[in-house]
Amino acid sequence: MVSERSGAEVLVASNRGPVSYTLAETGPPGQAGQGAARALTAKRGGGGLVSGLSAIGPGTDAVWVCAALGDGDREAVRRAAHGAPAGDGPAAGELDPADTGGRRVRMLDIPADIHAAAYNGIANSVLWFVHHMLYQTPLEPVFDTEFRAQWASYETYNAAFADALADGAAPGAAVLVQDYHLALVPGMLRERRPDLRIAHFSHTPWAPAEYFAMLPDDIQRQLALGILGADRANFLTRRWAANFMACAATALGADCAPAHPGDDAPALVSYPAGRPAHTTRIGVHGLGADAGFLRERAHRPDVDERLAALRAQIGGPDRRTIVRVDRTELSKNIVRGLLAFRRLLADHPEWRERVVHLAFAYPSRQDLAVYRDYTAEVERVAGDINAEYGTPGWQPVVLHVKDDFARSLAAYRLADVALVNPIRDGMNLVAKEIPVVSDGGCALVLSREAGAHEELGADALTVNPYDITGTARALHEALTMPHGERAARTERLAAAATALPPDRWFLDQLRELTG
Repeated sequence: MVSERSGAEVLVASNRGPVSYTLAETGPPGQAGQGAARALTAKRGGGGLVSGLSAIGPGTDAVWVCAALGDGDREAVRRAAHGAPAGDGPAAGELDPADTGGRRVRMLDIPADIHAAAYNGIANSVLWFVHHMLYQTPLEPVFDTEFRAQWASYETYNAAFADALADGAAPGAAVLVQDYHLALVPGMLRERRPDLRIAHFSHTPWAPAEYFAMLPDDIQRQLALGILGADRANFLTRRWAANFMACAATALGADCAPAHPGDDAPALVSYPAGRPAHTTRIGVHGLGADAGFLRERAHRPDVDERLAALRAQIGGPDRRTIVRVDRTELSKNIVRGLLAFRRLLADHPEWRERVVHLAFAYPSRQDLAVYRDYTAEVERVAGDINAEYGTPGWQPVVLHVKDDFARSLAAYRLADVALVNPIRDGMNLVAKEIPVVSDGGCALVLSREAGAHEELGADALTVNPYDITGTARALHEALTMPHGERAARTERLAAAATALPPDRWFLDQLRELTG
């Protein structure tokens, strides 16, 4: 049912919003937790969605719908709901525009236990693992009663978003739903508001049909029909789009068939039980780097300070650098990257004391034991390499585990070689950002399993992410690449990397949805 309010013309839905809140207790000493006032601090985020939503201009009524992720967010929602005026003012749950850069943001206070089961239990521990092909299949996955309880929470979580979008959308509004956390939303929203124009964007890879088939049959069907509830299902690469089409056809059988074979914009026709046929168009939008922002931000004073500190850690102007910047995410393949660097030092002793591996591995999802164990393994392997090969004047691996964007940009500028070797990645913007920012040009060693390889592979050194010796050979080739060739490759990489900047990436999707 359409809300009594006029509703927004454009809505974006994602698990994480453009702002987050922290909660601090204030008041006289000793009174914390005893009725003292609690201060909220807002922190704005960045990224493609923020840039994209800003690009649609002030004349369009747009709302971003997201979930409250912590105690600070939940308190902000409660205060927004309490202070919301009646009539045409902000809807309940809409945040203070002073906190959001003037954007309308509605944050959903989904019960913490429901969110935890949906987010950690299903989205991050099942769907992420399936799409990135991370399971150790002799032991996992196990789809048991605990899984079914978590899946019920995932359905509830998606339904909360569908309800909020249905309530907040103007007639015929455009709704852009983001990622694997909200895979069921398009289908649910189609049931509630068939008048809406709906798109879903997958920021991850999509699993091959035979791997996706590990999921229980009914779950495969729900996920396929969820995304097929959209008018457009969008992906980062042609490969991930083709995988989705194959999975949907396999999961739904006769209920799903390709339309217009050979069409540049392929479609899937879905037939949910008891309903008329619905056509979902498939789109490919390869998110690029924001060159203007990166180049300007990379030359601010805080980056210059960190650049000087990193040069001191490297220990000498003639030393070469191999740079990687990642979260300690299982799919990023940091451990094999370190092992390849160790192999380089073993096979090519001439590089000892002449090259440093700057490895930035920022902790991720530390509430999951498998991620804590992986972070510890990264630190262990880096320490082993330094113990084996380090000298009083040379530390082979400089590992940083504290997230620092300015320091990451400083490392980008220093990079002679960029190592991006994920097991599987939807895109990987680091592969696109380093060539844009590198001061002297860099050679890119790039996994064939990164989505970015579709656009950058011609000028990168391609590696099989599981092949340690092959990656070591590519690092050696990158380090010995003639300067002229490296400079020419970097120029072409930067051009390809910035071909679809975030604002155009978003507006292209909106235009195709509403055109």
